[in-house]
Amino acid sequence: MAAMGDTLSGETHISEATKSQALTVTGGVARNTVLPRVEWEGPDPKVNPSQRHRFEELGLLGEGGMGEVVLAQDHDIERQVALKRLPENCDLGRVLRFVEEIRTVGQLEHPNIVPVHDVGVDASGRYYFVMKHLHGETLESIIGRLRDGDEAVHARFTMPVRVQLMVSVMNALIYAHKQGFIHRDLKPANIMVGPYGEVTVMDWGLAKRIRSPERITGEVTSGPRDRTPLQTQVGAIMGTPLYMSPEQARGENDTLDERSDIYALSVVFHELLHLDHYLRGREDMQSVLEGVKKVTPVLHVATLKGRKYQVPAELDWFLERGFRKEPAERYASVAEMAEELQRIIRGECRVQCQRTFVKRMLGEASRFTDERPTLMIIGAAAVGSLFLAAIVKSFLVFM
Repeated sequence: MAAMGDTLSGETHISEATKSQALTVTGGVARNTVLPRVEWEGPDPKVNPSQRHRFEELGLLGEGGMGEVVLAQDHDIERQVALKRLPENCDLGRVLRFVEEIRTVGQLEHPNIVPVHDVGVDASGRYYFVMKHLHGETLESIIGRLRDGDEAVHARFTMPVRVQLMVSVMNALIYAHKQGFIHRDLKPANIMVGPYGEVTVMDWGLAKRIRSPERITGEVTSGPRDRTPLQTQVGAIMGTPLYMSPEQARGENDTLDERSDIYALSVVFHELLHLDHYLRGREDMQSVLEGVKKVTPVLHVATLKGRKYQVPAELDWFLERGFRKEPAERYASVAEMAEELQRIIRGECRVQCQRTFVKRMLGEASRFTDERPTLMIIGAAAVGSLFLAAIVKSFLVFM
């Protein structure tokens, strides 16, 4: 079981003074605007000092075990932002994890990870941080609409588009893993898809640093839902049970690495492709955890009754390795996983069944045509001539 003083960077011994300070933050001060209001009177500007609350709450965006997220208007910069804050009277463990979430996300500067703008303590003494307000809908919502047969959503999120969405998610995880962090709570509800196809991985509240960051080339290193038993848990088992890896379900938090995120990523990808969760029908916690440890998803089957809908065989074979129960048998890294997916996108899928054999041959023929178009045209003309000659010969025989 994770100790209450266990932060994302490892087990930490908290002094009594620190505990007291963290648990007795009460007299927070409301943030005021600092930029003046500029008004024009004729050709000359008039600068008037402006003193009002900087963040005006507009509504609740979501809530969970780690706090709530509200939509707010930033009156200094004049933009809408998402403000995440702790619930009132929370325990020390939750405070420390919230602080680590802020510092984790603040270190992950990547286009597919939501950025942190500011931090503070509100008038009720609750810590908060300010993030970019993301527009769009969660992958969870998109999967639900696809499952319901929404024609417009099916037209927008074709199979190639879904694959590209997961490429963006992989890019975020590759970056985070190189910085030494694993997510530990990857699921469709934590992936936002914007109106222009932008993809953002959110909610790094359970992220954990497992190593020091790697040096990257070119970088200088220095709406609310009811809470259910199957949502994010804080305790011995960290994460969301339906999207956990087997080792997470066993509570092996101290030994988790990137391969745990790879399993969760495979679960999400499988659900996006097949529009069904591989543990559908399991409702109680014990049944779900047992399924995570033992159940293997059924692949290579048609989905959506009443529709001609088949997941490409090469993608199911791709998922099969990510779903393996033993971490050592999965992809070694998300980078390796992404490289394999890129080969599939290029038509270089591995031959693992009749369908993948045909697709591989078609892919090779397509590349050969691009590289040697003249030779391919001559060859096609020759084959066509032979075929036509055979037809004429057969016709003359029956005359």
